[in-house]
Amino acid sequence: MSREIVVRLASFIAVSLAMAAWEMAAPRRPRIVSRGIRWPANLGILAFDTALVRLLFAALPLAVAVKTQEQGWGLLNAYNLPFWMKVAGGVILLDFVIYLQHVMFHTVPLFWRVHMMHHADLDFDFTTGGRFHPVEILLSMGIKTAAVAALGPPPLAVLLFEVLLNATSMFNHGNVSLHPAVDGVLRFIVVTPDMHRVHHSVIPRETNSNFGFNLPWWDRIGGTYRDQPSMGHDAMTIGLTRFLEAKRQTLLWMLLLPFRKTGGGYPTGERGNREKDPE
Repeated sequence: MSREIVVRLASFIAVSLAMAAWEMAAPRRPRIVSRGIRWPANLGILAFDTALVRLLFAALPLAVAVKTQEQGWGLLNAYNLPFWMKVAGGVILLDFVIYLQHVMFHTVPLFWRVHMMHHADLDFDFTTGGRFHPVEILLSMGIKTAAVAALGPPPLAVLLFEVLLNATSMFNHGNVSLHPAVDGVLRFIVVTPDMHRVHHSVIPRETNSNFGFNLPWWDRIGGTYRDQPSMGHDAMTIGLTRFLEAKRQTLLWMLLLPFRKTGGGYPTGERGNREKDPE
């Protein structure tokens, strides 16, 4: 087992346990669906995605990063920058790529079909942060690898980015309470749960906001930032209006969702609401 796997696995276990404990000690909202129904499905898809990526790609982005350093390829290698600046720049630029990717998955109908499985969760907790369709994971891996080849970040930057992205994804999907003052400060440096929860609203104009996963700056720069949900965090509905039945929250249903005839309304793209906002 490589050190890269050890670092990522240790980080995942530590953050998962910390978030689970925090959610039990100080939940932000009451659950709509029991953990006994949601967690096996959400954690099951996460395990399947992880195995699929390891089987097909192993540590491909890291391998590409090593190659770019050997050959001097990529934007960051075109300049004589200090190592620390290349690492920091690599993490920041890769995060910007993920922001753009997320916007694209809401805008292009074919991509939305695979991404909507993430939004069909009826609750919002740290397991939602790993609930992505395998097709989306493979597409994301291809985009990420291409970005690494184009940017040429050091392997350390790629590893740090992966660890941070996984950790912040679980954090910003957490069903945890933060004091409003603390949340307000944190929003300048990281995407908080209250900030990202808006993105999981059933109201399309809110679904089309707060796309960031790690750094919050891109939403402010790109005009996609929304401070609070219109119904408030306690009263807002999480999910997609067409899929609000708890019986749908099974692993098989999640895997088959992109291939079903889902009807009109979404994709959410263009931020012009094709689906009417609920009253």
